[in-house]
Amino acid sequence: MASSDLTPVEDAISHMLGKARQVTDTEVVALSHCLDRILAKDYRVPADVPPADNSSVDGYAIRAADLSGQQPLPVSGRIAAGQAPGSCRPGSAVRIFTGAEIPAGADAVVMQEQVTVAGDGRITIDEPVTEGQNIRRRGQDLTQGDLALAKGTKIRPQEMGTLGSIGVADVEVFVRLKIAILTTGDELVDPGQSLGPGQIYNSNRYTMLGLMAKAGCEVMLCETLADNRDSTRSTLERAAAAADLIITSGGVSVGEEDHVRVVLEESGDLSLWRMASKPGKPLAFGSIGRTPVMGLPGNPAAVLVTLLIVGMPFIHACQGRPGVTRFGERMPAGFSSEQPSIRREFVRARKSQGDDGPVIIAYPNQSSGVLSSACWAEGLAVVPENETVHQGDMITYYSFAELLE
Repeated sequence: MASSDLTPVEDAISHMLGKARQVTDTEVVALSHCLDRILAKDYRVPADVPPADNSSVDGYAIRAADLSGQQPLPVSGRIAAGQAPGSCRPGSAVRIFTGAEIPAGADAVVMQEQVTVAGDGRITIDEPVTEGQNIRRRGQDLTQGDLALAKGTKIRPQEMGTLGSIGVADVEVFVRLKIAILTTGDELVDPGQSLGPGQIYNSNRYTMLGLMAKAGCEVMLCETLADNRDSTRSTLERAAAAADLIITSGGVSVGEEDHVRVVLEESGDLSLWRMASKPGKPLAFGSIGRTPVMGLPGNPAAVLVTLLIVGMPFIHACQGRPGVTRFGERMPAGFSSEQPSIRREFVRARKSQGDDGPVIIAYPNQSSGVLSSACWAEGLAVVPENETVHQGDMITYYSFAELLE
């Protein structure tokens, strides 16, 4: 097959992104339940965080200028976090605890480990003191009016905490993208059942379910299609009426029992077929009505790789996250690829320690049917089209964590 018969990976992604329709409906969820959701509006800071200067340590609040005079200093008060700060009188210290607001007049906090307490309660400071030390300033985290989090942000634990820090209890998010997952093949059997002659367990369904859960999507239809043209068409049309996106596995190649691609051509639109990717060549993309259909290959490892490389960017765009960028890492290869290919190869790989530092090593069997290789791997290494790789060559490596984000 000539390279001109295959769509380059970047062109495939670009084409699909151009067809993405972002969900626009929103809902409000409790802050405690917003993990992995997508913000539907900008959140600005209503008041400085923290709202006042406070102590970053347990110790004593003082006026730094007082240390030029006589020590020891009497302790004139005590402030715990959550108490009104009061004031620090000239020539005295105030006992203070982490998070407590700095009393008026004080301009430094001395750690308790740097203080000697006399029997009468007065203190002697054993280390030099700098004005402002151990004080967390008002607004040092967030300043009133600033943009705290932008629309389109995926909410991680740190975003949950930031929303909490500005007093947000209920969060406006986009509704979850509704996904129909359809696996194809008369040979597929659900786990838990006995295998008959010629049958295999349906692993692709669970790979796709896991990836959709990681992406924060809602799976609203999950079925196995028989190798029949009419039933394939009716199920795709039924899914298109309810889902924002249909993802299929299998049925997109050139065999007589591959019906998904043909149904797209006959009853919908097939705008992309075959990508210059290894694995993942028989990718099909189109639509039934207004609902996009992403037809993945049938081999288990190809399903995983194709969804990570081209599927996730499309899903992110539909979720309102079009600006997600993948940078990868440039690292030395700890493996060789001697035969150049017209397709870009995504090698299941992981980091390892070589003689001269970290390298990327590859799983020995890169067959698209060997899904267990992805359990061993921690990411994908890229072998560019029409190139070979030798040990020590610099290659690009993407961790699974980055590809999923």
